Amino acid sequence: MQASTISCHKCGESLEFEGRLTHEATCDRCSSYLRCCLNCDFHEPTAYNECREPQADRVKEKEKATFCDFFQESSNAAAVKTDRREEALKRLNDLFKK
Repeated sequence: MQASTISCHKCGESLEFEGRLTHEATCDRCSSYLRCCLNCDFHEPTAYNECREPQADRVKEKEKATFCDFFQESSNAAAVKTDRREEALKRLNDLFKK
């Protein structure tokens, strides 16, 4: 069985796992759930219900463990979050430059 890698949405820790990621799986560093909306390839904050999968059920707490059948591990969830944060901070700082 081939090992897969996922990055924690909260702390960015890169973790390897084999097989299917279970809903009980947590990050070794910060104990956040790994099988959650924030670590899914379909998660998109600007989409309806923050999910690009139209058949997925609505999930209110995106950081909690999910049983969603459409879940797909995202290896860059933490990187995307960091990029968005840095972009927002840059735009905010640009407002106050002379």
